[in-house]
Amino acid sequence: MNNDHLDPINALNMPEIADMTFAVDFLMRAKEGVRNIAIALTETASPEARILLRNLLRQGIAMHQEITELMMRKKWFHPYDLTEQYQLDQLSAKNTILIGQMDLFPADTRRIGMFDRTPDEHLEGSQA
Repeated sequence: MNNDHLDPINALNMPEIADMTFAVDFLMRAKEGVRNIAIALTETASPEARILLRNLLRQGIAMHQEITELMMRKKWFHPYDLTEQYQLDQLSAKNTILIGQMDLFPADTRRIGMFDRTPDEHLEGSQA
């Protein structure tokens, strides 16, 4: 990755990286939801509220399982292969550092010379 955030080469694999990032965040939020509902269930005295919370807890656990299975299918999460997961985490950390080091607000934003021709170069005379 180079330090030019406008260089199209930096967009390579970006949709997949974004999808993986969203999935990891979704998985963490699902886990937090399960934890919070479980805590609420242990502190609730009302039978009606306990039934509601138990149903929410089952749904939250099922959602967590679906997200985990999706991530495993896509090879974004390796819970049974710690070496593979460690390598994936290292790559993610490296990319995070590289993005953090990019100059996102460069002083010179001209792009002269980046492209081989102007968008209207193929038009003739008065059409241009």
